[in-house]
Amino acid sequence: MTGTEDTLPPLSWVQKYRLRLKRRRLLWRSFRSRHQLTPLQDRTRAIKPGDILAFTTLRNEITRLPWFLRHYRALGVDQFLIVDNGSDDGTVAFLRNQPDVSLWQTHDSYRDARYGLDWLTWLQMRHGHGHWTLMVDADELLIYPEHDTRSLRDLTSLLDRQGRNAFGALMLDLYPKDPLGVQGYEPDTDPTAVLSWFDPGPYRVIRQSPLGNLWVQGGARERMFFADTPRQSPTLNKLPLVRWSRRYAFVNSCHSALPRKLNAAYDGPGDSRPSGVLLHTKFLPEVIEKSKVEKTRRQHFHNPDQFADYYDGIINRPLMWTPQSERYTGWRQLQQLGLMGNIE
Repeated sequence: MTGTEDTLPPLSWVQKYRLRLKRRRLLWRSFRSRHQLTPLQDRTRAIKPGDILAFTTLRNEITRLPWFLRHYRALGVDQFLIVDNGSDDGTVAFLRNQPDVSLWQTHDSYRDARYGLDWLTWLQMRHGHGHWTLMVDADELLIYPEHDTRSLRDLTSLLDRQGRNAFGALMLDLYPKDPLGVQGYEPDTDPTAVLSWFDPGPYRVIRQSPLGNLWVQGGARERMFFADTPRQSPTLNKLPLVRWSRRYAFVNSCHSALPRKLNAAYDGPGDSRPSGVLLHTKFLPEVIEKSKVEKTRRQHFHNPDQFADYYDGIINRPLMWTPQSERYTGWRQLQQLGLMGNIE
């Protein structure tokens, strides 16, 4: 694939019309969601042309935030635009004191806002037009080939030269060697020192119609928690980095987007084109208590009752490690395994 819409199956005029309407509806509901956001610290006037912006919605992430900000600052993010969904653990006070963070808060339903997507799309419409923008969760750390020596500005300059508007990534679940919840973790330390293992595969990859969006499943969470219902296992492909236009809209988190040509930017594991990996640090020790809370809050799935066993599986402190697990050593290893592409 070359990353253009021509590589996707053609659509009828009726399908194209319906997708245009869908995109307009998504943008309209995002525009309306602005009333749900209360600005707590607005530093968006400091945004300059060419700045790389990161957009995040979160709740009670005080443990992860020091390393999260450190990681993305090191990559070259200039400004963070964050929506807090009712944190009560010190997250708000911490973020208000960060010189490169603009912060909004809402106590409205995360699920009813398309899992926070309406709020972030509004902020992207308002502040992200023309910028390379990241959309990442607090438990996701983006890496790519040579990220230790090449900044996001280097990467986006390469993507600009190649005429690419989007950059895909595989979400890779990291886990400890011991049962969940028994480790120690200090904020402002690298979570991969605690979560040092991952499943190198298998991963299933299909494209869906009519969006032409990728659907990647498999890996550790499917093995552990969805072995009997694999179609319910998490979607692992994302488009976390996009040169944004106010006419764009993510459809399902940043798993898929409109216009559909953006979805052709990534083919999943084995794609040799520029791509990265989102190191997923969900399974830090706090995951046990967080799973108890989220099971009760019922904000993370369309049908929460369907995923009660998933939360229970985590709460029971399972051992995710197997003799087939790989110890994480860095981007070169993931590239050799075919889990990320090249950037040349």
